[in-house]
Amino acid sequence: MMKIRNVIMVGVGGQGVLLASEIFSKALTIEGYDVKVSEIHGMAQRGGSVHSMIRYGKKIYSPMIMKGEADDILAFELLEGMRWVPFLTEKGRLIVNSQEIDPLPVAIGKLEYPQTIPENLRKVVGDLIIVDAVALAKQAGNIRATNIVLLGILAKGIPIAREIWNSVIRKRVPPKTVEVNLKAFELGLLYEPSQAR
Repeated sequence: MMKIRNVIMVGVGGQGVLLASEIFSKALTIEGYDVKVSEIHGMAQRGGSVHSMIRYGKKIYSPMIMKGEADDILAFELLEGMRWVPFLTEKGRLIVNSQEIDPLPVAIGKLEYPQTIPENLRKVVGDLIIVDAVALAKQAGNIRATNIVLLGILAKGIPIAREIWNSVIRKRVPPKTVEVNLKAFELGLLYEPSQAR
């Protein structure tokens, strides 16, 4: 068993953050880890912030992850990725989808969406992957599989058998979307940061 690892998944309502968290947690449990999860659903409407904290290891007593404690942050949206950087450990990994979803103040014209997020992230995060996960989901056959693409990128390097991932995905996604989601997960697993523009 490995040391305790802390993972945070962040995004906005409708991006499938909680489904990805559920698949990840279930796969870890089947692999034999003790897993604790804390979820904040936020507003279900588009633009509402959603996050899930997942801690796993030999024995976990609390699901809460404090600032500076996350080994991995999986951000489904660019601004959410920037917002959660303070939670990363010094050597933590940030995987962030390049998609921009306007929060309410931007949508109503009160503020502008910041255009310098990628540059700012590169300055403060050593282990950074910025990926166009939407494009990969389209390649898999459905834009709604973006969350599973991102999960595949996160899964790389985590010692869980591929059959376990496939089994959990098959059980958790709607039957007619199984093949698309399995392809999306594979595209995430195979993704190399050098593919980014």
